[in-house]
Amino acid sequence: MTVGLYGAYGGRYVPETLIPALDELALGWEEAREDDGFHGELHELLTTFGGRPTPLTLTGRFAAGKRLYLKREDLLHTGAHKLNNTLGQALLARRLGKQRIVAETGAGQHGVATATVCARFGFDCVVYMGAEDMDRQRPNVERMHLLGAEVRPVEFGTKTLREATSEAIRDWISNVETTHYLIGSCVGPHPYPSIVRELQSVIGREAREQILHAERRLPDVAVACVGGGSNAIGLFAGFLDDAQVRLLGVEAEEAASLGDGRTGVLHGARSSLLADEDGQILDAHSVAAGLDYPGVGPEHAFLRDTGRAEYVTATDAEALAALHRLAETEGIIPALEPSHALARIDGLDGELILVCLSGRGDKDLARV
Repeated sequence: MTVGLYGAYGGRYVPETLIPALDELALGWEEAREDDGFHGELHELLTTFGGRPTPLTLTGRFAAGKRLYLKREDLLHTGAHKLNNTLGQALLARRLGKQRIVAETGAGQHGVATATVCARFGFDCVVYMGAEDMDRQRPNVERMHLLGAEVRPVEFGTKTLREATSEAIRDWISNVETTHYLIGSCVGPHPYPSIVRELQSVIGREAREQILHAERRLPDVAVACVGGGSNAIGLFAGFLDDAQVRLLGVEAEEAASLGDGRTGVLHGARSSLLADEDGQILDAHSVAAGLDYPGVGPEHAFLRDTGRAEYVTATDAEALAALHRLAETEGIIPALEPSHALARIDGLDGELILVCLSGRGDKDLARV
């Protein structure tokens, strides 16, 4: 596979002014990957600051007739899987001499995780967030402010993650010498999809080891929600070489970039997008702000085309029902994003199922 490409997907579709910054980032990442000191510091931060390893929880009543394990990324510091990525990229930004971080956020969890690491490392922090998302994810906006971040509302278009990403990229282009764009999912131009995948692959590595310890075998199915796709690609990374493990991604029904999309370019990479026949990007919608995005990471498009992973959808109503059900049967309140994955459990073949519970539901209580 060509570097930066996943079959027909990935690559770089960006202004010329960003090529030197992407080259610098790619070189810095390759050097960091070979540096035991980088890995040692990241491991220490993930352990003592983040709270890794996160546990597996065997559910008792949610899935009758199945052994359903939850990979508890909701128990990671800040309440979601996003910290795995932001800690690694913060270390990388420091290596590159950057002192200012910009980020985009939809559900707010990536914004909170970015603000958290900026507070830890002493970086200036600007987070772009759609005005619609700021309204429906108010607790996370307040958390970002408390952590010292500047949250800039985006007031045009759908006022959601798509426009927030566009604004973060514009900021980066204008301040590329001093600023690192800390992208939150496995999207964007090379090397971002591979960076985020590798930093999130800790989810899959841990889950594989934990379920082998608990069950003495691998799961029949590994399931995760998919918006941009970082928690899913992190979980799938632990099982890609295990052909007997079915990999299942669950999109929001009205944001199904893989199920309903066509090939195109969005935010610097070629992938599967919601677009019309002329290539114009269509609006996505989901009750879960983190799934409300008209594109997806290029590796997911590749896994779909090769048949290694399957992608289905869940409706808002199904996700809400799954959220209530998990809360009432297991004492765990999930975020709306992984509730989409939980909504597809009942119809799955297989006795042993693993779900990435990518975030906790505190941020969604008013919406629910």
